[in-house]
Amino acid sequence: MSHVIVVDDNDTNLLLLRHILLKLDGVAVDTFSDPLQALQWCQQNEPDLILLDYMMPEIDGLEFMRRFYALPHRQEVPIVMVTADTERDVRHLALEQGARDFLTKPVDKVELTVRVRNLLALRKSTQQLANRAAWLLEEVKQATAEIRAREKEAILRLSRAAEYRDPETGAHLLRMSAYTRLIARQVGLPLQEQEMLQEAAPMHDIGKVGIPDAILLKPGKLTAEEMAVMRQHPSFGHEILTGSVSPLLQCAAVVALSHHEKYDGSGYPQGLAGQDIPLWGRIVAIADVFDALTSARPYKKAWPLDKAREFLISQKNHHFDPECVDALLAVWPEVITIRQQYADEYDAAGSHGHFAAKGDGHA
Repeated sequence: MSHVIVVDDNDTNLLLLRHILLKLDGVAVDTFSDPLQALQWCQQNEPDLILLDYMMPEIDGLEFMRRFYALPHRQEVPIVMVTADTERDVRHLALEQGARDFLTKPVDKVELTVRVRNLLALRKSTQQLANRAAWLLEEVKQATAEIRAREKEAILRLSRAAEYRDPETGAHLLRMSAYTRLIARQVGLPLQEQEMLQEAAPMHDIGKVGIPDAILLKPGKLTAEEMAVMRQHPSFGHEILTGSVSPLLQCAAVVALSHHEKYDGSGYPQGLAGQDIPLWGRIVAIADVFDALTSARPYKKAWPLDKAREFLISQKNHHFDPECVDALLAVWPEVITIRQQYADEYDAAGSHGHFAAKGDGHA
């Protein structure tokens, strides 16, 4: 059902136009002698077509059009202006304000019927196209979300594959990725980038799948030769992840390669320093080390939070980007909440012990 409204201060004109319009199939008609009342009605209802007289008291047809098209979601509603044949300047102004067509007084019945029928058909086609476009957009969003979900699942499963070859826990990946999101948010990364980095962070050590068990699982301190092999895992991870068309995997490749670089240039594998280290790597480095320090493992006790906090501060401009350290410390209550939310079976605060997995030993 198409809805036409007629706005004219002459009651006779309203009756005549209503009578003609109601003869059209599928057309409902409302009439208004007061243009202000018509505008008020249009605030709550969306007509499919407006027949609008130009000469009216209080506000004329041009002012009505200006106010109507200022309403939300009303810009596509066609308006037909009814004018005298001599009001050519008015027609020009009406066209500039968005009028779709004109009728000349006295209104011809056949011309009125044809113009209204054509405009309503065009209106219906436009709405169908808009609905189709909205449906397609929703379908694309749904398909994209499904692809993203599968991509995230693949990331998580690959991350867990690395876990099987490294004495970490699933909770560690959840915590360090959550810390990563906190830091990214605090340093001002856009929301979409925050989410992507949080999802990519668990892939930071995927390259350890290429490290021999004898080195990766060695309980004691590594020799210089063994350390040289261990330090290849960022490059291995980058080789596994690079070249993908997926922005998420591209981000993970950057993180894998750069998360062991140090702010003072003493890290590996490239020996980058300061701002030359990708920001994603600088962020993940802090999240990863902090969680390793504060997490208990079968071979070590957890560092107390205060001691881990002091370590982060002491390593500003050495191991860590000072801005990223400050970002994490600025949301300390959230850090504690994350640590409690994703506690693992070994989590117990105590005096600090062997720190090999992420420090100067195996890291």
